[in-house]
Amino acid sequence: MGKVEGKHYVDASKVSVAPIAKSIAKDMIIKKHYTHAWTACRYALGIYHTMDEKDIFGNDQQLVGVAVYGFPVGAKASTSVCEGLTKDNILELTRLYVDDTINGRNLTNIESCVIGKTLQWLKDNDKNIKVLLSYANNGQGHVGGIYKATNWIYQGLNTDIALMPNWGISLSNDPFDWIHSRTVFNNWKSGNLEHLRKEIGKQGYKEFWRREEPPKHRYIQILAQNKKEKKDLIKRLKHEIRPYPKDLNDYNTEVVHHTTYPPEESNEINFW
Repeated sequence: MGKVEGKHYVDASKVSVAPIAKSIAKDMIIKKHYTHAWTACRYALGIYHTMDEKDIFGNDQQLVGVAVYGFPVGAKASTSVCEGLTKDNILELTRLYVDDTINGRNLTNIESCVIGKTLQWLKDNDKNIKVLLSYANNGQGHVGGIYKATNWIYQGLNTDIALMPNWGISLSNDPFDWIHSRTVFNNWKSGNLEHLRKEIGKQGYKEFWRREEPPKHRYIQILAQNKKEKKDLIKRLKHEIRPYPKDLNDYNTEVVHHTTYPPEESNEINFW
């Protein structure tokens, strides 16, 4: 796909990745990633961009994001991809945050550039890793365009890992601004509907919207060291390779409107 007129594209030579302290990565993810939650981490890779001007210390490298790769949850994660893989052969891209506005410009393709850089870093620094997993969160408006741009394999909706439904909420409906279920729990200490009606009402809101978070789209990336190994791994995949998803609305779940309890009534209500 060619470049679109009027958009700004990142200069890949100005982007680099390198390991950073997990504490720094955690701070950035909690503050800036949509989940506002930390996660499993094997490698925390800082994303750096060469800026137009140096700072007072003469440094022109600015930390603009972080990519976090961790071992997937579940003992069967590796064999869910293909037989013969062990837990040491697979990582999951558990978090990715990149500030796409750099030097005053919104850079259209910086995320795909960053992913490509992290893939190369993993190939160079951990020869055991053969496969990567990642999930696009349809509930947050993602079907995985970034994975299509970086040639990941699409394997459909991930419908078999959630033990129970997770619910996101929005405090507005024009447009909806969905709050992830983890953030709902962090903010209100429970996802229970009646509890939310009470606690959100205390904050002055008269209504909110709630929906079951749609299943995530599952992607894999083969990190083989040669073409023969890559061909063998693809041949052994347990799940078929599917066409990339297109329309976000094809996967959305029903939105339900709820009213809250007035603050003056909430002290008299006990749901536990």
